[in-house]
Amino acid sequence: MKEKIRIASGQGFWGDLIDAPYWQVTEGDVDYLVMDYLAEVTMSILQKQKNKNPEHGYARDIPPLMERILPVCKEKNIKIITNGGGVNPEACANETLKVARKLGIKNLKIAVVVGDNIKDRIDEIIDAGSELNNMETGESILKVKDKLLSANVYFGAFPIVEALQGGADVVITGRTTDTGLTLAPMIYEFGWEKDDYDLLSAGTIAGHILECGAQSTGGNLLSDWESVPNMEKIGFPIAEAYPNGEVIITKHESLGGRVDIDTISEQLVYEIGDPTEYITPDCVADFTSIKLEKVGKNRVKVYNVKGKKETPFYKVSCAYESGYSAVGTLTYSWPDALKKAKAADKILRKRLENLGLKFEEIRTEFVGYDSCHGPLSKKLDEDDINEVELRVAVRGNDYESIRRFGREIAPLILTGPPSVTGFAGGAPKPKEVVAYWPALILKELVEPEVKFLEL
Repeated sequence: MKEKIRIASGQGFWGDLIDAPYWQVTEGDVDYLVMDYLAEVTMSILQKQKNKNPEHGYARDIPPLMERILPVCKEKNIKIITNGGGVNPEACANETLKVARKLGIKNLKIAVVVGDNIKDRIDEIIDAGSELNNMETGESILKVKDKLLSANVYFGAFPIVEALQGGADVVITGRTTDTGLTLAPMIYEFGWEKDDYDLLSAGTIAGHILECGAQSTGGNLLSDWESVPNMEKIGFPIAEAYPNGEVIITKHESLGGRVDIDTISEQLVYEIGDPTEYITPDCVADFTSIKLEKVGKNRVKVYNVKGKKETPFYKVSCAYESGYSAVGTLTYSWPDALKKAKAADKILRKRLENLGLKFEEIRTEFVGYDSCHGPLSKKLDEDDINEVELRVAVRGNDYESIRRFGREIAPLILTGPPSVTGFAGGAPKPKEVVAYWPALILKELVEPEVKFLEL
């Protein structure tokens, strides 16, 4: 058993800082590079891409990235783990193999985790007694079954552990939990068991700290954000993990950013729900048990983590078609910028009403005034506002109503309040709305599978 391992975060989402993974493997020593690409809406986007081209459906940033980092990782024996395989991890693995051949890399073993995509099994799963009821409304998925774009189970760390046990240098998965990417190397290296709930919870919390990339090293920091150094080349977090479950969060000293109690604390409370029951496929972690201690410059120890047995369910992330939307914007300038924008909104709404257009929702924001905090926004003297953007969005199932709304924005330029600008790109066009359907499924109804490809 190793004394410790260093696990580096390389991506916090699809579209994150493209150089970060390269910096992580070249600016210092690490044992693992983990990259999280997936979010709920990402899966539906990838499924649409795969529907158009069966060779797509994964994060296509990965092959060019592999061209940069594979030689370094192979030389330094750094293992790569990513869920960027999306809805087509096998295609992503094949493209990675092509890159390796091009670079002349030998003895490369890639593992692919599949089985999370249940879109084509919905009828079978319903027949087995699971109606994949919406976790928020309780409704059966039968309501939207014919509109489904994607349906993916959140697997945890253990399929990745199986891949590592099989000798994988690179592990590419579909919808794996963000935390499982980091937890898996700890289970593999330290021999943790499935019922070591405190240890699994410690690794899960380390994964939560790493999953959003530089958000835990000063990026997106609310506390004293101006003091974060060298953000143009910010260092992503590294989890220095130990067999007893203690983890030190740090970063490469050559890179910017900051690791301290504030940066870690802000990330810990991000998207957790009930802090006493952070539920994953592997365990249920208690965030209220966590202790943090600064143990050096850019080094924070995370310890004392408690947890309990996992639930019998996997979470399922589904996306389905839900009508259309369109967004129109105009900018009004001083004097009376906000007053003009409010008047324009009233005029527009009355015109839409007179046309008899049908919307499920119409929403107005005054960007620069209340678009972030809505009714909690500070009330300002309207004369103090130099300019404000009127942003109006509509949503509904009637395509023609959404289309006609787009034709009513430009006329406000000459038939509404004065001092207007900012209209560009033509009339806003209807776009398909993708809605989210969260559900639970008994683990016994789904089986992850690990496949291996090698040179």
